Amino acid sequence: MILFVLLLLLWLGQAIIFGLITSLFAHKKGYNVVTWFILGFLYSFWALIAVIKGWTKTKRLLIKVTTHIILIIFTIIAIYPVLQVVTISLRPGDKLLSTSLEIIPDGATLQAYISLFTERPFLHWVWNSALISLTVTLTGVALASMAGYAFSRFEFMGKKAGLLSLLVTQMFPATMLLLPLYIMMIKFGLINTYFGLITTYTATALPFCIWTMKGYYDTIPMSLEEAARIDGCNQFQAFYKVILPLAAPALVITGLFSFMTAWSEYIVAAQILQDTDLWTLPLGLKSFEANMSTEWGLYGAASLVVMIPVVVLFLVLSKWLVSGLTLGSVKG
Repeated sequence: MILFVLLLLLWLGQAIIFGLITSLFAHKKGYNVVTWFILGFLYSFWALIAVIKGWTKTKRLLIKVTTHIILIIFTIIAIYPVLQVVTISLRPGDKLLSTSLEIIPDGATLQAYISLFTERPFLHWVWNSALISLTVTLTGVALASMAGYAFSRFEFMGKKAGLLSLLVTQMFPATMLLLPLYIMMIKFGLINTYFGLITTYTATALPFCIWTMKGYYDTIPMSLEEAARIDGCNQFQAFYKVILPLAAPALVITGLFSFMTAWSEYIVAAQILQDTDLWTLPLGLKSFEANMSTEWGLYGAASLVVMIPVVVLFLVLSKWLVSGLTLGSVKG
C-alpha cells in the first residue's frame, strides 16, 4: 500500500512537470497551451501504466526464478545422501573413511556389488522379502477393498465403532505392540514362520488401507451400482465389474502402502524370524553391521539395490498415485 502511494505521488509530480514543460513548448510555438498540458499529463499516465505492467512481469519472473532456485536447492539436499551411498559402495576397501566429496572416487570398484551377489545370500533375502511383500500386498488389497466397500455402502451395527477403532489403532507406535504381539505369536506357534510375519504385516497395514478405500468409494456415485443392478447384476457383480475398476487409483495406493510396509520393515521381522534362512532384506542388511566393524561397502551396495524396486514402482504408478491421493479425500 505504501509503495502504491509513493508511485502515485511520483506520477503526479512527473505528470505536472511533464505537462508544464509541454505547455511551455506549446506556448513558444503558438499552440493551445491547455491542450498540450492535458496531452503531456495523459502521456505521463500512459508511461506509468507501462512501468507498472513491466514491474508486474518482472515480479512474476523473479517469483518464478526464486521458486525454481528453492526447489533445486531442496532437491540437491534430498539427493546428496543417496549420492554419498553410491560413493561409499564404489570406494575401495582401504578408503571407506575418506572425506572426499567426489561422487566417483579414485580407484572406484564394483567389488562390493560382486561380493554381495557371490559371497552373501543376498538373492535369497530378496526372494524372502519379495514373497512376503507380494503376499501382504495381495492380501491387504483384497481385504481392504471389500472392507472399505462394506463401510462405505452398508449400514450395520457397530459401523461407527469399527471405523473409530481402526482409526485409534493408528495412534499407537508399532514398538508398543511388540510384546503382546510376540506373546500371541508364541501361543499360535507362528514364531519363525512366514505366515506369522505376513499376518502381522497385513494386520498393521489394513486400518490405513481400509480408510483409504472407504474414502474413495464414497466419491463413486451409488447410481452406477443401481444401474448395474437394473441390468441384472447382483451386489457382488456390481462391486466387481463396476465399482472396483473405478477404484483403481485407490487400489494402487493400498497396494503400494502394503508393499512398503513389508519390504522395509525391520523391528517386527527381527522378533519373529530367528532362522537365518528366513531372513528378509532388512535383517540381511543388519548382518553387515557388527559390534567392532561394519562392512560399509556391502551396506551401501545392498541399500542401493534394495531401493531400486521401490523407485521403479513409484515411477510406474505415479499417475495413479496423484489421483488416488486427491480424489479419495473429497466426497462429491
